[in-house]
Amino acid sequence: MAESKAMILGCGGLTLTDEERSFFRAERPWGFILFARNIHERQQVIDLVASMRECVGRTDAPVLIDQEGGRVQRIKPPLVPDYPPASAIGDVYRSSEADGLRAAWLMGRLHAHDLSGFGINVDCLPVLDVPMDGGHDVIGNRAFCKEPEAVAALGRQAMDGLTAGGVLPVIKHMPGHGRATVDSHLHMPVVDAEPEDLETSDFVPFKKLADAPMAMTAHVMFSKIDPDRPSTSSPVIIEDVIRKKIGFNGLLMSDDLSMKALSGDFASKTDAIFGAGCDVVLHCNGVMEEMVEVSAHSPDLDGASARRAQHVLSLFGAGEKADEEALRAEFAGIMGKKSPLV
Repeated sequence: MAESKAMILGCGGLTLTDEERSFFRAERPWGFILFARNIHERQQVIDLVASMRECVGRTDAPVLIDQEGGRVQRIKPPLVPDYPPASAIGDVYRSSEADGLRAAWLMGRLHAHDLSGFGINVDCLPVLDVPMDGGHDVIGNRAFCKEPEAVAALGRQAMDGLTAGGVLPVIKHMPGHGRATVDSHLHMPVVDAEPEDLETSDFVPFKKLADAPMAMTAHVMFSKIDPDRPSTSSPVIIEDVIRKKIGFNGLLMSDDLSMKALSGDFASKTDAIFGAGCDVVLHCNGVMEEMVEVSAHSPDLDGASARRAQHVLSLFGAGEKADEEALRAEFAGIMGKKSPLV
């Protein structure tokens, strides 16, 4: 993996500019991420994804997106149907565990069907955060429910549905964003909970899905574990909590470096993230000046990080064939609504 730098980058618009092409060719990001600003129509998205991969000369380069459903769904109608938020799946689960689990799998499988049609091979899903009373709505209905065991069970099904369709999951936001009382896009959340309480709630879904191929960190400070640094740049959180207590040994990426929770310039933020033990940094907004700084402080993938990245690439596949119309009808029937999915 020495040919790739340990970073995932975005771009500014619907097509790559000449500057972006030259930069990506020279700097060799391991992967890319798409946002709503990059989405207009089907062939445009297919072409953009292909051009990203052409820049790095790798047809297997990961291309990520946040396609959860609800308010976090980057590709929208008419390109793909609207999907409900995770909490709607949790509501079904409360009435019927079997129906809830099936709905979680079906939604993952349908996301995979949609995304693979564009050439997108990674979905930043499932959200495994356990929301707590008083927590900020930045997670809110993006979470399945407030019961850690149920979050884990539903998250497992969503992950398996994605994988069945040939799209790899990213569990997030490790080791837990549900107690945050402010939005980490804007401020640094500080959680004062005791480690024992975190272990019996927030960490539970991540422990149960620790075999996931990829995970994304939370820009959250856990003051009783590391009072000085957020999880993303805390060697204590990453080594003692994520790698040891939770037992996650997959590829660990930071949440977006552009979020306001992280202080300092992009050079210092990038250095801190790699110093803490993250495998890959994520920079999403496509601002060239920021990407140049991030890249200058991002190493080539090497050692354990390279092995984890190579393992991810080895998992990519075409996915199982499925009857899309039947899956959509079944999902709509379980969700019990006049669904746009049929």
